[in-house]
Amino acid sequence: MERRNRNILVGLIAIVIAVAVFSSFGLPLFATPTPTITLPTPIPAGTERPDSMEQGGGTRVEVTTATVQSVIAVMDRLSSYSRTVTTTLEGATATARVWVDAGWTRADMDLPSGLTVHTIVGDGQLWRWYGNDPSVATWAAGSSSMDVEGQRIPTYEDVLDLPAQSITAAGYEEKNGEACVYVEVSVPELEQLERYWISANSGLLTAAETETGGELVWAMTAGVPEVPVPASASFALPDGTVLHSVGEQ
Repeated sequence: MERRNRNILVGLIAIVIAVAVFSSFGLPLFATPTPTITLPTPIPAGTERPDSMEQGGGTRVEVTTATVQSVIAVMDRLSSYSRTVTTTLEGATATARVWVDAGWTRADMDLPSGLTVHTIVGDGQLWRWYGNDPSVATWAAGSSSMDVEGQRIPTYEDVLDLPAQSITAAGYEEKNGEACVYVEVSVPELEQLERYWISANSGLLTAAETETGGELVWAMTAGVPEVPVPASASFALPDGTVLHSVGEQ
């Protein structure tokens, strides 16, 4: 009888130890982990759900009109590249060759008239000249001149500066074969809708358009960027003054 009681006691102690071990190490395996919300990084083409993204084991974050600017703000953007940008305004098309390096931008835009407008932006200043005319105009660049100011090439900053209350739609869309963050903006006083697509791969604005009264009146598309900017890219004025050398910080 005494041996039997001893065996029962030993068994009870073993059960207590097993329960304690399971409580310490086993329960977390079955418990629901605390969810984390992580803003997304660039997504590959073919993402299953175009309206949300998952990163680093966090929960899916939907891109909405309320969150889209925060999502765009954390996207990595290329800092050295070149590409071609085409804009069409009421049927007239202009093509610009754009070079960007370390905060400096040069754009040579061919207007429908045949005239080429040259613009360099950097170090808080903007320089502009036309065709082969050596005369250069310069003035302080605006805060949103990372790409080109005054040539209807919208910038990444333009999207971030949009009034939040004017954003009427947002999400993920494929545009020109690229996975993009999509933003639609209403401008009721002009009866306009503006749409923007930012590439999830490059972080650059890849397309934009303006619709007035249901009719497309302006559009912009950008080619695939060449990375990094070619060493031959020139950030020099007509008189030979070099404002920036490729690769310099």
